[in-house]
Amino acid sequence: MQSSRPAPGPDAARAFRLGMFAGALVGLTGIGVLYWSGALTLLLFAYTLVLLFPVYLVFVAVGLSLWLGYDKDATALRPVYRTER
Repeated sequence: MQSSRPAPGPDAARAFRLGMFAGALVGLTGIGVLYWSGALTLLLFAYTLVLLFPVYLVFVAVGLSLWLGYDKDATALRPVYRTER
């Protein structure tokens, strides 16, 4: 028997936006601290900011979507029918 889970609502959407903002702030702060402490050169700082930071944000988004209940599989899909005009 499948468990019935309600769809995420507006509170989940707000929590997702807040989580993405917090994740971006933590990531940028971490990169800034590493650059300030001298662990990152200017070239490595730019590489981290341009190429690695977006990947980090994708992982944050995936984690938040799983946590907030946005993870739907193929069984949650419904067929779509074209209506005749």
